[in-house]
Amino acid sequence: MKQDILSNELDSFDRAILRILQEDCTVPQRQIGEAVNLSTAAVQRRIKRMEQDGIISTQVAHIAPKAVGLPLTIVVEVELREETGGRIDEIKQRFHEAPEVQQCYYVTGECDFILIVIVGDMSEYEALTQRLFFPNRSIRKFRTLVAMDRTKATMQLNI
Repeated sequence: MKQDILSNELDSFDRAILRILQEDCTVPQRQIGEAVNLSTAAVQRRIKRMEQDGIISTQVAHIAPKAVGLPLTIVVEVELREETGGRIDEIKQRFHEAPEVQQCYYVTGECDFILIVIVGDMSEYEALTQRLFFPNRSIRKFRTLVAMDRTKATMQLNI
């Protein structure tokens, strides 16, 4: 995979730039340059290269769910009846298309998928289960774990 090769080619400047950007992607490139001892143009070239190489996949704002009326975080374990390539791809696509599903992991172990779902209340979650799980004959069962507190939620990598 291209990213595996490229991660070995990241130098200390690239890693320093990435640490700054993943904390706050709105920091001006001039300020990043000052922090890492590079010119603004050099920072711009490095960021552009890392975007083109897929190292920087996107730049987004993290929104506090409670602040926009979505206080309920639910972890869902999904177990399939049988794992076949076509069905796995179809289920991945359905989970990907559901806006309530914030994260989806195809995993090993007792379940096949772990979903992180964020909704306004339990009735919204129930509607999601009626739409995603119950009509899908490929799903054997699902288990719901309601988060009592959001202790840590970050996408920052330890680089």
